[in-house]
Amino acid sequence: MIAALRRRSRQVDRAANRGLERAYPGVVRARSHAASAVRRGWALLWPLLRPLLAFFFRALAAAELIIRRVCSLLARTATAASGVLTPARAAAFVLLATGLCLVASQFIDYRGVEIGQPGYAGLPQVAQAPTVAVRTAGQAHAYLLVPLGAAAALLGAWGLVRERRRLGLLAAALGAVSIAVILLVDLPAGLDAGAQTSRFAGATAVLEDGFFAELAAAGGMVLAGLLYYARPCRIRISSSGRAASARRRRPRRRGSSRAKVARSA
Repeated sequence: MIAALRRRSRQVDRAANRGLERAYPGVVRARSHAASAVRRGWALLWPLLRPLLAFFFRALAAAELIIRRVCSLLARTATAASGVLTPARAAAFVLLATGLCLVASQFIDYRGVEIGQPGYAGLPQVAQAPTVAVRTAGQAHAYLLVPLGAAAALLGAWGLVRERRRLGLLAAALGAVSIAVILLVDLPAGLDAGAQTSRFAGATAVLEDGFFAELAAAGGMVLAGLLYYARPCRIRISSSGRAASARRRRPRRRGSSRAKVARSA
């Protein structure tokens, strides 16, 4: 039984070897044909791909050059702008803008009395309750914040021309006074329906955009004034300080001989 299996395995082995020997020349010829076909295809495609590849890499190089020039221009522009728009000038510009916004907010409606507001609950936003007794922000305090806002705007304009840290404290004080007037005078008056409750049913006092505009402008005045006062200061270094810094950065010289090192010690 075992001898028969050995003979059978030898016969299969010989048959497989003969099959491989017969197939090897065909495989070699197919490989050579495939290689020659690839070479011929590449020879046909290369004249077409070469201009496209050259155009692609030239466009890539041009894009890189443009990006480098744009980045260099942006860096120079940012450097020049940093010399002009300093932190103090930026805070002064914000102070100027907030002062003008405070003046403009005094002529905007800051409160009103809506009639029958509970009956409009749940309806689309297009349907709104009628509003009466509309008043501007300046009418509540006799336009007191107009000169305060104008003064803050003048301080901001002055801060753009000449840097004075005390201007920041003065502007912050003007903003604090404006906030006090808004919260102590405008807010109670804006939420008081007054005689409208006896004339109309469901009368409710509401605050309009003018109130929030003047409150935001006054808060911006305080913030801009504090930023102007607490801006980064310039540190002056004296000549002795420069000399000491240079000595610290200077490397120590090594001794040329043992005797010199001993004498220096």
